[in-house]
Amino acid sequence: MGQGSDVILERLMALHPKVIDLVLDRVWRLLEALGHPERNLPPVIHLAGTNGKGSTQAMIRAGLEAEGKSVHAYTSPHLVRFHERIRLAGTLIAEDALAEVLDECEDANGGAPITYFEITTCAALLAMARTPADFTLLETGLGGRLDATNVVKRPELTIITPISMDHENFLGDTLAKIAGEKAGILKGGVPCVVGPQSDEAMEVIEARAQALGAPLLAYGQHWHAWEERGRLVFQDETGLLDLPLPNLPGAHQIQNAGAALAALRHLGSGEGAFDAAVSQAFWPARMQRLRKGPDLDGLPGIELWLDGGHNPAAGEAIAAHLARLPERPTWLVCGMLNTKDARGFLRPLATCAKGLLAVSIPGEAITLPAEETARMAAEVGHDVRVCAGFTDAIRQIGEIDPAARVVICGSLYLAGRVLASYS
Repeated sequence: MGQGSDVILERLMALHPKVIDLVLDRVWRLLEALGHPERNLPPVIHLAGTNGKGSTQAMIRAGLEAEGKSVHAYTSPHLVRFHERIRLAGTLIAEDALAEVLDECEDANGGAPITYFEITTCAALLAMARTPADFTLLETGLGGRLDATNVVKRPELTIITPISMDHENFLGDTLAKIAGEKAGILKGGVPCVVGPQSDEAMEVIEARAQALGAPLLAYGQHWHAWEERGRLVFQDETGLLDLPLPNLPGAHQIQNAGAALAALRHLGSGEGAFDAAVSQAFWPARMQRLRKGPDLDGLPGIELWLDGGHNPAAGEAIAAHLARLPERPTWLVCGMLNTKDARGFLRPLATCAKGLLAVSIPGEAITLPAEETARMAAEVGHDVRVCAGFTDAIRQIGEIDPAARVVICGSLYLAGRVLASYS
């Protein structure tokens, strides 16, 4: 009997001293040893961007599947189990299939240096190349130009969701530099759907598209999406769509839905796909309402939400969504990684929160200590306290404010720990 995927994944983490090392040489070497599975994928839709990649991918998948299409999907990071990263023809990869491709990639790599994300991305491509499907949705892990997913010579379509400041130590310290990395997924002759962008980012994307001869389908130029009378209105050169509001909560999902609809229009989808994209998508830890779990026992009045956003744009999106909810005292439980802009994330949330309880993320070596999160939160106007963990924080809030709205936020890694405890 072969080894389980958890054992293999743990071993793969030791193949490179760095978690992130942005070059493609190691990926190309391994893909060649594997027989170039990236050349045998079903038509690829490649997504990059700072915010909204996962939600946009989920909406496109919901739309395509409503038309009876089978869809592969690759995303990262996972929240509870690694298997969440790889969806084969609509179903999360099975344990035996995952262990098989991981084992094969490990053997083909021959102990050479390669990062965890690079070798597991190669495993995902191998699994997807061997499973029939109509489409492949590939989400970048970091950036675009040197991301391990950027190995498909001619995708069917590329998508760039809104770009904001994040991962500056890897992608650059200006929006223009970050946009240059994201625009690295553009390919000559391949259309690209572009979500709302700052002028600085859009100039970079347009210049790259022009240099390559990549047609753009850009928000504000080729398509528009807005809310009107409790409906989502989408308009492009083909005509107007009048649809329900996205089932994924948050005003920012209007624009994510717009990008998904623009993509589906380009792919030739029909009305059923458009409706399903906005009404049937599911993406965990994006203002996800948690209705039952061990932390809610004995706290019937608590309203609990979970969001994995962790950069300034995500903080603004969460604050905007909270402002639209029925009035209720709101408390934040926040844990972050020390690589993130904690002040930038927390600043827009200061006006809508009664208090913030800071926690460290359990099991994460690069967690920002709860005391540091609390200090930075206080600097931007939050009333703060430090807690041992999110369970303790929810209990404390329940004692202080039994009818509170509680939002657990600050990191997808924290969100994963919460969802694991609720499963």
